[in-house]
Amino acid sequence: MIYKILADIVVFVHFLWILFLIFGAFFSRKNRSIKIFHISGLAFAFVIQLFGWYCPLTHLEFWLRAKHNLALTYSGSFIIHYLEKLIYIEIPSYLILILTILLCGFNLWIYIRKKK
Repeated sequence: MIYKILADIVVFVHFLWILFLIFGAFFSRKNRSIKIFHISGLAFAFVIQLFGWYCPLTHLEFWLRAKHNLALTYSGSFIIHYLEKLIYIEIPSYLILILTILLCGFNLWIYIRKKK
């Protein structure tokens, strides 16, 4: 049971991480350390998409689910089920790469616009 709970927590953290990558430029306007963390996260997201790697949080979640011996299907927690559908969206990888590039460009625009 503990592995299922930990896997659900990882899914939730993964979702929060994605939200941070999307909206992090707005939160890091006045905090340099958050800005560095955000830009590093965007660079990491770009690299893993460019090379077709999986996020370490994905690996951790799958490992925890395997330890719990459940199939990676709907297991009763509807919130986690739908968060997983948002995180592991079924679109081609090249489209995810394009969206990642657009996300990096959007955040760059936010950071540049802030300085003016």
